Amino acid sequence: MRHVLSAIVQNVPGVLAHISGMLASRGYNIDSLAVGETQIAGLSRMTFVVRGDDRVLEQVRKQLEKIVTVVSVQDISSNDYVERDLMLIKVSAPTGSNRSEIRELAEIFRARIVDVGPEELMIEISGRENKVQAFIERMRPYGINELVRTGRIAMVRGSNPDVCSEDGNPSPDQQSPQS
Repeated sequence: MRHVLSAIVQNVPGVLAHISGMLASRGYNIDSLAVGETQIAGLSRMTFVVRGDDRVLEQVRKQLEKIVTVVSVQDISSNDYVERDLMLIKVSAPTGSNRSEIRELAEIFRARIVDVGPEELMIEISGRENKVQAFIERMRPYGINELVRTGRIAMVRGSNPDVCSEDGNPSPDQQSPQS
């Protein structure tokens, strides 16, 4: 089973290494990981995708909550949420009909051509994992020269009581050892 976890962490050196090292040392594989600043200075959001049953999820969550720099942990996958991946892909596209076909496919997938070279196109696409994966499969016949993807990012729809307020303090009902 696939679980999407969101952790609010203090934005200090070594947090990413500490968290990823802890998960690896316990044998948990991270399918996807994205880290970025939040609206609150000094805090970042880490979004993880891990696979396993509910027991694995609970263990990962408990281990994360033990880390001092972790402010809160939330299982996003148990809520109604929106998730996105971002990808840049360079595809072989010599001038001619292939270029037109690739441009049409990009439009169908709501992707954008962000760079045009003499022999290749660079395309940006964002969306759910299956959309990005389907686009990759459609581009394979043209020749993929290079590909880079972000980790998954996700956010719970509507108001979310499990995140910090704008002053950086955890909400009163958060499940975290520092609360």
